[in-house]
Amino acid sequence: MSENRPPLPPFTAETAAQKARMAEDAWNSRDPARVALAYTADSRWRNRAEFLQGRDAIQAFLTRKWSRELDYRLIKEVWAFHDSRIAVRFAYEWHDDSGSWFRSYGNENWEFDEHGLMRLRIASINDLPISVADRKYHWPLGRRPDDHPSLSELGL
Repeated sequence: MSENRPPLPPFTAETAAQKARMAEDAWNSRDPARVALAYTADSRWRNRAEFLQGRDAIQAFLTRKWSRELDYRLIKEVWAFHDSRIAVRFAYEWHDDSGSWFRSYGNENWEFDEHGLMRLRIASINDLPISVADRKYHWPLGRRPDDHPSLSELGL
């Protein structure tokens, strides 16, 4: 029997937003083991052009990701939801080891099982080089402060 990861489907506007914020908080921790626990053991992903299946593959992917995408800060926002599915849009800022900054924009489609674990994640992402002066995410690494503007408030 799987452990429940509330909120559980079917989602409402409130619980979809809560689920998206929980995902954002986990990803902003940059802890691959913690993030991987939100997915089913056999979860399937498409991330850009990479296809993954299972928590071990997800954890390895995230370890590689955050070793390359430094000072990573993410904001997610619900776009739509229905029953066990949530669509989010997101933007995150990061820099590479040469100090070049990027803002990555994307959309994710999520599907959850009855225990609230994500069983499917489909992500489309584009990277935009930005200058240091164009950065919009300046909070200390970790969870985005509650009073920090949302994507919509930032005009993203």
